[in-house]
Amino acid sequence: MPGKVREMGIKIGRLPVGPKNCMTDVAGVQVGHITLDEPLDQDGAYACTGVTAILPHGGNLFQQKVTAASYVLNGFGKTTGLVQVNELGVLESPIMLTNTFGVPAVTQGTLSYMLDLNEDIGLTTGTINVVVGECNDSYLNSIRACPVTPEHAIAAIRQASTDIAQEGAVGAGKGMMCFGYKGGIGSSSRLVKVEQQEISYTVGCLVLSNFGQSTEFLAERYNASNRQSQSTLSPTDGSILIILATDAPLSSRQLLRVIKRCGIGLGRTGSHFSHGSGDVVIGFTTAHSIPHTTDQLMETRTQLREDHPVMNQLFAAAAEATEEAILNSLSQAQTTTGRNGHTVEAYAFHKA
Repeated sequence: MPGKVREMGIKIGRLPVGPKNCMTDVAGVQVGHITLDEPLDQDGAYACTGVTAILPHGGNLFQQKVTAASYVLNGFGKTTGLVQVNELGVLESPIMLTNTFGVPAVTQGTLSYMLDLNEDIGLTTGTINVVVGECNDSYLNSIRACPVTPEHAIAAIRQASTDIAQEGAVGAGKGMMCFGYKGGIGSSSRLVKVEQQEISYTVGCLVLSNFGQSTEFLAERYNASNRQSQSTLSPTDGSILIILATDAPLSSRQLLRVIKRCGIGLGRTGSHFSHGSGDVVIGFTTAHSIPHTTDQLMETRTQLREDHPVMNQLFAAAAEATEEAILNSLSQAQTTTGRNGHTVEAYAFHKA
């Protein structure tokens, strides 16, 4: 079975990784996948896609919101919910990932799940803001058949756990490509230590990679040349979704500053955020639990000082974790065959 790039001797950056080296190193964060890998009724049609759910904590996300922010590196993408996230600075639903035409079904399924959990939504309180992002997997997946259903979204949420997250061709990553090879889900984490106060913060990243041509991949940077011939494939409207989680006490504005640095990690691999690419970062911190209802006029939240050196460490952690997560999406993926017999080969990393 393929493994993470660290198992092959490729080390990214200077900061230490968490014990699982994935997003779920941030305490309480859960990740779940539902993968579709089956022929459809039409000739040559194939469901090669899925849904990935990211939950900031195991409680009721509508009743106990978390501080959040999003940032668009390049806007050729389709998402729901990010306007309100950026306006209010909070997240109140799972973050859901899927294929481009799966966004309506996944939004509906997530909405149904949250409505069942909260009988007050739309009656005695306001509506809910569901966050869904996508990449285009139409080379391997019969995207026009819309095989993803609302029930798949609900199942992905229910599958979510704090275990080591599956990576590669799973969940929303089943049909995705990266630098002309098989991509998909990748994850990594970093630990940021404040030695003087014996405090440690965790930064976890999960990506859905679906971008780039093989000639753009900076393989020499990692001493990771492919043992196979160079791929000529490239994703249609290639994109990447980057989800960053942390337990560092940040305001929404500070979190926005941190997640902007994810673009550095993406660029280090060789991406230039191409014209047809939907490159979007969504971040949240579990440091704040923000109740949906309260009788209090004022609320108090702790946040880091802007000029403390730990902020630069968090910037570095975001860049490093993103870069390694992208490489893990390549190294963990397996050769996949989808619609009309289309096949995308796994990238054959050399093992040190």
